[in-house]
Amino acid sequence: MSEEKMITVYIMGKAYQVPFGLTIMKAMEYAGYRFIRGSGCRAGFCGACATVYRKKGEYKFRTALACQTTAEDGMYLAQLPFVPANRKEYNINELDPEKNVLSEYYPEINRCVSCNTCTKACPQELDVMYYIQAAIRGDYRQVSELSFDCIQCGLCTARCPAEITHYHVAQLARRIYGKYQLKVPEHLEKRLKEIEEGKFDEEIERLKNMSIDELKSAYVQRDIEKIPRGEVSDE
Repeated sequence: MSEEKMITVYIMGKAYQVPFGLTIMKAMEYAGYRFIRGSGCRAGFCGACATVYRKKGEYKFRTALACQTTAEDGMYLAQLPFVPANRKEYNINELDPEKNVLSEYYPEINRCVSCNTCTKACPQELDVMYYIQAAIRGDYRQVSELSFDCIQCGLCTARCPAEITHYHVAQLARRIYGKYQLKVPEHLEKRLKEIEEGKFDEEIERLKNMSIDELKSAYVQRDIEKIPRGEVSDE
């Protein structure tokens, strides 16, 4: 059996030999690094493992999620325990959706220079710059739709020269849109009525009595209604 291929990575400036093919997170753990903070779902959904790295022979820094990115030979790694970004305090019930609340609470969005660095930094490949432009216009719906898959890792903010807290802006937009502008879909009202009438009581009881293995199997085999992005209507 051939020996396992090893590569060299640098963690906080110190060289470590780790197996080829590991993610940055697993490579750091293999080297003995213990994640106290900056580690969550390990599947690219929670945004907790924001990391900064530099590839061999490159001068520029790159950002990514440590659980999604494969470690490369000669890579220099540094972990971000969190991205410092202040969230404005507000009461959603007291906001006026007729005004551009986004510019009021986050005036820094007006400093956007359209450099697109935020979009390039996004591990979800969201059009971050475009939803910030929509935020400047006060278009809550477009901000909400373009930022829907945001996991709030903060990498956009870490790279932004205008110091915009993009993900907080988007979160406020989604809250305003959901509370004041998005109508309750007919299918949701129908489903809520069915739940109140007890239509799913028997099925819920059956699920409660399943074993862990049975639940896993049922989850994998479940039917999922597929709605292509962009076809969801609020009418």
